[in-house]
Amino acid sequence: MAGPTPTTPTTRPHRAARTSVAAAFVCVSLFAAGPATADDGDGDGGDAKGKSARELADAAKKELLDAKSLHLRMRNSTDDRDSRTPSTFDLRLDEDGNCAGKLRMGTGGAKGGSVDLVKRGDEVWMKPDATFWKAQLPGRSGELAADLIGDRYVHGTTDDPMLDGFSRTCDLDAFRERLKDGSDRAAKDTLTKGDQKKLAGTEVVPLTARDDEERSTLYVTADAPHRLVRATEKSSGESLTMTLTGYDKPVPDKTPSADESIDVSELRGTDPTEAPHAA
Repeated sequence: MAGPTPTTPTTRPHRAARTSVAAAFVCVSLFAAGPATADDGDGDGGDAKGKSARELADAAKKELLDAKSLHLRMRNSTDDRDSRTPSTFDLRLDEDGNCAGKLRMGTGGAKGGSVDLVKRGDEVWMKPDATFWKAQLPGRSGELAADLIGDRYVHGTTDDPMLDGFSRTCDLDAFRERLKDGSDRAAKDTLTKGDQKKLAGTEVVPLTARDDEERSTLYVTADAPHRLVRATEKSSGESLTMTLTGYDKPVPDKTPSADESIDVSELRGTDPTEAPHAA
């Protein structure tokens, strides 16, 4: 087939993956926030009782930076309709770049489809559904991609622009670099330590920063090691929630078989005048 054109699957899905990574960084700015306020609470018990908001945030940040693997789940609720932004994802990822999980695209009621994702080393498998291809690629290109691939994984390596774009969703090191860097806004924020509470069966301490437009909260375990287990960010018309579990637990190592896969090279320059069919 002919070489790729600007509307083949080497472009728009790449941007969608970048968006999903950015959404996962809801908690980053708070880790660089300023000192606790005067009404810093003591909580109800646990190792967190004698620690300030800043000390708990620093301890949680260290746990994230030291984690060899994580299980990240994100939910993005917004009024903005966009079929190329993820509304949810559920990913297990590690410091070696291995990953397994699923992304569901489409916010504000838009239908963007879903993508199953597996990465081991530099090999990547992604299985978008038909709705995803039609939302990402204009006109007949999306229909033909869906028809060609069927219920199979697209397989290749990170040398391919499209697969590399999605594989960045699995980049734990990039996530940790953002934690180290913080943000300009964060330096102006002040964390407030709330009362200890139970969240999904775990005793946590909420650490909150707010301004006139936005409220962000980190939920850190009350007992050592102090780990971030949830982060939320709410503003007018938008709500982001990220849940973090599976610290240091291995990423599943099962990969799709050859019979379940199609090589990414077969997607190049899909001709809208033809109608290939999945085997």
